[in-house]
Amino acid sequence: MAKVVALYKQPKDKEKFDEHYFNVHGPVTAKIPGLREMKVTRFTKNVMAGGEPDLYLMCEMIYDSMEDLKSGMKSDEGKASGKDLMGFAGDLVTLMIGEEVE
Repeated sequence: MAKVVALYKQPKDKEKFDEHYFNVHGPVTAKIPGLREMKVTRFTKNVMAGGEPDLYLMCEMIYDSMEDLKSGMKSDEGKASGKDLMGFAGDLVTLMIGEEVE
């Protein structure tokens, strides 16, 4: 399995971020061909330092293979997701690509 992992820093306006993320960005991203599953995690506590974590949200986008991931990212839907992401969270997000280790 291959994954794109998006890590989001704490937004200044969480309500506005959530509104866009869950009502616009998530549905756009869910349409990417080959995307098997999306898992979203909201971080609630920094265990080591205590208090609010530096990161706000993580989204794991799971594909059957690296080929499926690459194809999905090149699709019109993948491009639309990337354009939307940069428009509302370009300064907050770090994107990583990886493969599951068994």
